[in-house]
Amino acid sequence: MAIAELQVYSVEEADVTGGVCVVRCLGGVARAGQVYAVGELRLGLRRIERYGRSVASFDAGHTAKVHLTGALVALLTRGQVLTAVPPGGHALEDIEAWLATDPPLLDEPHPLTLRTLAVGRMKGDWLPEETRLRWGRVALAATHRTAEWAGSHELDRAVEVAAVRGYLIRQFGPGRGGDPAALCRDALALIDLTPAEAAAEARTWRDLPRPRIQHLRRIKLLLPWMALARPHLPAGDPLAEAVDAWSEVRPRLP
Repeated sequence: MAIAELQVYSVEEADVTGGVCVVRCLGGVARAGQVYAVGELRLGLRRIERYGRSVASFDAGHTAKVHLTGALVALLTRGQVLTAVPPGGHALEDIEAWLATDPPLLDEPHPLTLRTLAVGRMKGDWLPEETRLRWGRVALAATHRTAEWAGSHELDRAVEVAAVRGYLIRQFGPGRGGDPAALCRDALALIDLTPAEAAAEARTWRDLPRPRIQHLRRIKLLLPWMALARPHLPAGDPLAEAVDAWSEVRPRLP
């Protein structure tokens, strides 16, 4: 279930059977024969042209002229994004079912492509809120899997996960969007310094070894997401006090 996304630059020609568009591939690999979704409607990718000749595929960052089947082509607009789905399938439901099986990391979809797709849909204000929340859950799963696949540093993964969790809380509120206290607890559990220790290192950070500077920067990138959750913590809560202490240190970190 490879996922590809195409962004429309222009519609060159169109009729009731389909048409020709200039598009840019945003992610994945676009291949002739794929089916693309626009809401509940489907378009077929019949042929791809690059530099005046037919090619079987093209990948992220490249543009091409594509021949699409389906009357919907005439209604496409500049900037619209088309998402590849299995023929007759529904992208979100397919992905949720795939993740529920806990598949091996080598299976499709590629973790990084899945995360990019899911985060984009999570932030898509053209979608219903419940659909965006479902995409948010997919984004969290994909972020964990991307870090495992790439062998990322634990704090780098924590920052990426906290960014998704923080966005959902900010956009949809505690409860529906997630648990602010859990976000803060999970983030604090990964920080191996006290605020006082971090402040002491920060005073002379230019003299520290590069790996240590990078470690302090990773901590700094994690702190804003705790600060975002802070207003939802009860007054006097020790967790809130810990977040406040780190917020005071953050401007001093490299």
